[in-house]
Parts: sequence; structure tokens; C-alpha cells
Amino acid sequence: MAATRNKVKRTGRRRPSRTGSKAAGGRSRRQREARQIRHREGFGDGYREGVQSGLQSYPILFEGTSIVIPTYNQLNLVKPCIESIFDHTDLPYEIIVVDNASTDGTAAYLQDLGGQVRFRVLEKNLGFAGAINVGMMMSKGSTIVLLNNDTLVTENWLDNLLACLNSDETIGMVGPMTNYISGEQKIDVPYTDIADMPAFAKEYNQSNPSKWRRVDRLTGFCLLFRRELFEAIGYFDEGFEIGNFEDDDYNIRVRLMEKSLVMAQDTFIHHFGSVSMKALGDRFQEVNDRNQQYFMDKWRNPYEWIQQVRSQLALTQGIPLHAASFFPERIVVQGIGANYYWVEQGQRRLVEGSITFPAVRLSQIDLKRWPLGDPISVQEVEARWRGLDGASGWESGVAQLEDGTLFYAENGKARRIVSASVMRSWQLHLKPARTISVEQLAEAEEGLPIIAPPALKQVL
Repeated sequence: MAATRNKVKRTGRRRPSRTGSKAAGGRSRRQREARQIRHREGFGDGYREGVQSGLQSYPILFEGTSIVIPTYNQLNLVKPCIESIFDHTDLPYEIIVVDNASTDGTAAYLQDLGGQVRFRVLEKNLGFAGAINVGMMMSKGSTIVLLNNDTLVTENWLDNLLACLNSDETIGMVGPMTNYISGEQKIDVPYTDIADMPAFAKEYNQSNPSKWRRVDRLTGFCLLFRRELFEAIGYFDEGFEIGNFEDDDYNIRVRLMEKSLVMAQDTFIHHFGSVSMKALGDRFQEVNDRNQQYFMDKWRNPYEWIQQVRSQLALTQGIPLHAASFFPERIVVQGIGANYYWVEQGQRRLVEGSITFPAVRLSQIDLKRWPLGDPISVQEVEARWRGLDGASGWESGVAQLEDGTLFYAENGKARRIVSASVMRSWQLHLKPARTISVEQLAEAEEGLPIIAPPALKQVL
């Protein structure tokens, strides 16, 4: 009888219906899919709202300093760098970290800071110049500091640098002294243990205008400048791959604007020194040589152009210089979008139609230096670009002396083209050229030299 009861119990147990199980699984799957759809929709709504909020707030600046720090696989250095800023900066500031696609947990660290810094994690390594450019694009401060991640800032560092910068509007950039760098900014220090560095820096960092000195070059481990300088000069040249010489290039462009470089000998920050470049190992020399060649191809003798501009100050007629003062006209340029613009007489005009020659891509900050004029037909642009509009003599076109020296004819002026690299950067090598004599050159007024725009590997 017991056996029968046991049998009844076994046979009487209800098994889950296979049909019901499928139905429950289907409901569960549909619920998950519905949740995923709601999440995507909510995320999309939030993203769009964030974009609109960002667009509305983008032009809003603050009276303070944007500290831009590029980094790549150096979490052990960027942490103490940021902490030193927290500890030793009392003036209004924001920290912007641009991570060059690190794989060492840098992105997670920046996320964990919970809004104490603004940051951008790039999808690939854009090098020092590329990361700096992203940071400057993101910056909101009235002044900007470009700071290496292998540095430690010190007591009164920013106060002293700002005092120097604000002492004279002709000062373009200011840099501090340090323990490890090439050039005049290196000093001997008494400490061998980093724990002793803050005490030395505190004593050293006593603001003293007599210790501010104008120099020909500032190295890029720490550079302070006004936002107006950035807006006048534009971005760093990303043709300098990984790092080295991009700061030298920017120095030249600052000096072409008739702005000074000043070494603040009353300010010290610690620099561990060229960590990113040392990490290249055997590739360091290759990268350095390539960037040096790029610099020489672009500038040839940059100090010649600085001296020429100084001798031509009367040509500016008191109008402040900016990057477009050194760009050619009668060219076609393109910004972020698909539109093409014809540049002439200090204006950019929307080209109506498709051009048959290459345009020059510029950043938005460069493009907007020319105010927008009336649209122009592609037929007229083609004729003017190719010199088929009747312009002659020193009105338009490329001219070359027998020794190969290049000039650009523009509105009665002969403008020296700095190098063949500059010719290519503006597509001027595709324009018709004529050979001239020294006597013919003397008929034209001397104009400001033409330099290359910064090469960009990203849309800015």
C-alpha cells in the first residue's frame, strides 16, 4: 500500500508544461528586449539633450585657467600630476585630461574622479599635438596652460606665471623653470629625493618681476598663454608625429604675431622628463629626425621670417596680426562641413557648385577669421583660381625668380612663400607660375610672408 502511495505521489507530481516554459521564456526575452529598447531610447534622448546643452554652453567661458594635460599609458604619473594641481592651485581653474587611447586603466581612473576633471578618451593615439588640440578645443578658461603629465606643480606656480603674463599685453607665452629639460629653463636643484622638492619649490617660488626674461624659445612641458593668443594662432601642427618640435613650431608662430616668449625665473615645477619619448626606445631617434625634417621643410630659416615681419610692421597699419595675416588669398578652403569657400579681399564666400581642384581643409578657428561674404559661382571661382579672370602682373598668381625663390602675387604685393612645403600645403603648386626677374620683383610692394596652416589629422 505504501508502494502504491509512493507511486501515486510520483505520478501525481505536476511537471512544468513545455509549452508554458517556452511562453515564460518568450515573455522574459520580450521583457529584456523591451528594457533594452527603453534603455536605448532613454540614452538617445539623454545624449541629444546633452549635445544641445553642450552647444548652448560651448561659447560660455570663465575667468580662470584651463589646464590641459595630454597622457598616454602613464597612469602612475598623471595621478600625482593631478593631485599636485589640487594641492597647489588656489586660483580658479579647470583640469582637462586628454587620453591618447591608453590601455593602463587611465580612462577608469579619470571616470572615478567623479567630475573633478573634464576628460576625453580618444579612440587612437593622436600624439602630443593631437591631444593638446582636443584639450584646447574643450577649454573654457580665459587663460590656458599646456602641462606635461610627467610634472608636479608647486606652491604659487600659477599665481607667479599669471603675474608675469598679465604684466604686459605683448607677452605671448610664459614658461617656468625646472630640473630636467633641454634649453635655458633647466636649473640645478639641491634635492635628490622627490620628497624634498616641495620645500625647495616653496622657497624658490617668490614672485619677482626682475627674474622675468624674454627668450627665443620656450619648451612645451608647461606653457601659459591667453585664450586670445590661441584664437589668433590656432592649433598645434599635427604633422609632428608623437612628439618633439611641435612646441618649436608654435613658438615661431607666436613670435610672428609680434608676441614675446618669457621665461619666468621666479617659478619652478618638477619635471620627471621625456618619459613618453624615452618609452619609444630605439624608435626615438627615428621620430626625432622625422619631426626635425618636417620642421625644416616647413620653415627653412624661421628667424628670417620673424625679422622680415618686424621690418614690415608699417604694413599692418595697426591691425592686430593673426594666422590669416600669413595665409594666401584667391584659394578655396573647407571647414568641418561639406561647404567650400573662396577667400579673397579678406572674406570667405560660399562656392555654389563643385570645384575641380583640391581645397585646403582648415580648422573652424582658422576658417572663421574671414567674415562671410556673398556666395560665388563655381565658374567664377575656377576662372579666378586658374588666373583666367584677367588679373595680371602682381594682382594674382605664383612668381619665381631664376634662383627658385617663390613669391605669391596678391593685390599688388609680392609675398614670399616660405618653402616648397608651404606651396603644397595651400595647393599653390597646382596654380600657373611665371618666372620673373629681380627688376620685375622690385616693381611690387613687399607683403607679409606666406606660411603653412597647421596640419590636422582630426576634424576641429
